[in-house]
Amino acid sequence: MKLLDKYILKKFLTTFVFTVLILVAVILVIDFTEKNDDFIKHNVAIGEILFDYYLNLIPYYANMLSPITVFIATVFVTAKLASHTEIVAILSSGVSFRRLLVPYLIGSTLIGAVIFGLIGWVIPNANKKSVAFQVKYTKNPFTYDSRNIHVKVAPETYVYMESYNNTANIGYNFALESIDETDLKSKLTSSNVRWDAEKEKWHMDNYTLRTFNGEKETLFKGSALDTTLNLTPKDFESTYKLEQTLTLTELNRYINEKVSRGADDTETYLIEKYERFSYPFAIIILTVIGVIVSARKARGGVGIQIALGFFLAFVFIIFVITSRSLAQVGDIDPKFAAWIPTLVFTGIGFLLYRFVPR
Repeated sequence: MKLLDKYILKKFLTTFVFTVLILVAVILVIDFTEKNDDFIKHNVAIGEILFDYYLNLIPYYANMLSPITVFIATVFVTAKLASHTEIVAILSSGVSFRRLLVPYLIGSTLIGAVIFGLIGWVIPNANKKSVAFQVKYTKNPFTYDSRNIHVKVAPETYVYMESYNNTANIGYNFALESIDETDLKSKLTSSNVRWDAEKEKWHMDNYTLRTFNGEKETLFKGSALDTTLNLTPKDFESTYKLEQTLTLTELNRYINEKVSRGADDTETYLIEKYERFSYPFAIIILTVIGVIVSARKARGGVGIQIALGFFLAFVFIIFVITSRSLAQVGDIDPKFAAWIPTLVFTGIGFLLYRFVPR
């Protein structure tokens, strides 16, 4: 690595870190202002607020802002170099613009690699504590309100409940069906089923079991029955920001479990998974675009270029939010939705590289 590379790389990384710290600090102040009444209402200890909530919230916001901060840092550093005529001197010495991009690419690749590690494993573990804190102190008590619940608990076994009370852990109008392809083999029904925490089993009173062998039906009625299912009260708990609390390994396992149960609400978790892979590439693309749009010495100073940086960065965030929303409602494939912003800005970067004078 040449002296010039070290010079630019140092400026780029230090500016990035500084920008992250400034923006995160501003957001934390705003967040505290919004939630201070909840803290006072629940008489939350200062240590709990600082160490259980905000300390674990910092990595989350730092990652969320990374596309904006890396772009702003790139534009700021490059625009300052251009305003001091340093880029002109570099290019005049025989260094090509492509070669000038090398330290930026090294820096953005390092940032992207660190971010991938953070969003894959570190941030989800931190989110477990911060989300639990929010659910406990800043959110209303969770009530499971879904109706007509259908869950596949085994390859040929399905559970049905008309409703479920997550406070008492009781399911109403319960049915357990065993189906071989299109043939119903057995059906166990009860007016309610209750979770026995001590036995870790589901208990039902006054149940009815129907078994079918061709056209022959056998009916049996019992007074009490305990049964084990691939279903627990945890499946009916709050899923508030659940996707953000799962490491990449846990996220893959959770998606596979939901798919095996025939769940139709996997889009949120799929797009979370694919976004974790697309984010590092977005960092690199935004860095390249930032260099291209700010490498020329502007007559109005660096302010215009920094403002342009902010604008393009926020356009990227809008693309992310829009594509995520479309994927969650099933309009587009989650994998494609996660990569749309990166692909669009890759095209923008290519056009800028070809046609913007430098």
